[in-house]
Amino acid sequence: MILPQIAISGKRGPDDPLQLENNVNATDVLIIGAGAAGMMCAIEAGKRGRGVVLLEHAKKPGEKIRISGGGRCNFTNSNCTAENFISANPHFVKSALAQYSSADFLALVERHNIKWHEKTLGQLFCDNRSSDIINMLTSEMEQAGVQLHLNVKINSISKSDDGFTVDTQSGTYNCKSLVVACGGKSIPKMGASAFGYSIGEQFGINIIEARPALVPFTFDSRWLENSRPLSGIAFECEVKAGKKVFREAALFTHRGLSGPAMLQISSYWREGEILEVKFQDRRQLKSQLIDAIKKSGKKEIHTWLATIYPLALAKFLCKQANVSGRLGDMSNLAIDELTHILHCWKIKPAGTEGYRTAEVTLGGIDTNELNSKTMETRKIPGLYFIGEVVDVTGWLGGYNFQWAWSSGWAAGQAL
Repeated sequence: MILPQIAISGKRGPDDPLQLENNVNATDVLIIGAGAAGMMCAIEAGKRGRGVVLLEHAKKPGEKIRISGGGRCNFTNSNCTAENFISANPHFVKSALAQYSSADFLALVERHNIKWHEKTLGQLFCDNRSSDIINMLTSEMEQAGVQLHLNVKINSISKSDDGFTVDTQSGTYNCKSLVVACGGKSIPKMGASAFGYSIGEQFGINIIEARPALVPFTFDSRWLENSRPLSGIAFECEVKAGKKVFREAALFTHRGLSGPAMLQISSYWREGEILEVKFQDRRQLKSQLIDAIKKSGKKEIHTWLATIYPLALAKFLCKQANVSGRLGDMSNLAIDELTHILHCWKIKPAGTEGYRTAEVTLGGIDTNELNSKTMETRKIPGLYFIGEVVDVTGWLGGYNFQWAWSSGWAAGQAL
């Protein structure tokens, strides 16, 4: 049941969890944030007979769902395990994922007759559009008697004797349980903010430092000048930061590097660190190069390399290796330099594009503050944190949505 403003009258019934008491709306559960986690939690709590109110500051629910996956929503990943998540406590996600798996969410999708397909690495997408998932969730909420209120700005939150009091510009609520599902700081143009962290701090909850994740890298002016002809060129590579390695596609942009491989490794990279990019196995490449020297010695080095990579990239890599001329004129040193660059090209990004384009936020509510089975805070009974606001960040490929579904479902069973 989607309402544009706060209900101001009426007795509580099966479809109306609100009741008016001295101009204060009372409900069992109040959830802040109508994103993936918030809607899933609302559905489950509502199905269990709880009165549920879901508050959202935007004009529509599920805005991040709408823009995800190029408009087709990569709603989960069939290969989802705890190893696909980053957290100060790597074991924290296990309970929620076990309670509600990617197979469980897929079953819900299929019950709503949403057509889907699998891309590489277990990524599941809608055949049509992301709004299919949003419509599914809002339909489930309506059936569960959830009240969704949009365009709601929260003024203050306080602890009361029997729960919490939430004051908004549209009215005041008393609730027994309060669920914070308002996400992280990524994509601020959609209204993302640090509000969820502020709520945690207000109640003495520890916050793990937040930073952008799944975000493109930027180059400094010198690197940009050298790489300008490469903007728009994609390539397969293996990229490494510290001990973490991903092998996927990468893309040169007018600001630096993007593409799945770079977005993945950005979650593990720290400012000032070096990225190592491997285009090809060194031994294999050296064998190919020596064979080409024997068979096509008169061919220009970059022309031969362009049979493997786009011409602009081939020229760029030759420049990085400081090699030029014909294959047949290459010295052993030149062969070693070129094969070394293609095996271990080292880049020092200037930084990242930040929260503006980051798909998710690393860090957040310290998982040591939460019960992993229910998402309830240990210090404040009745206060829950779910989804992106928690210090759990998934890889690219549907994992962050699965964390939203799993954490939302787990909290919904406990409310």
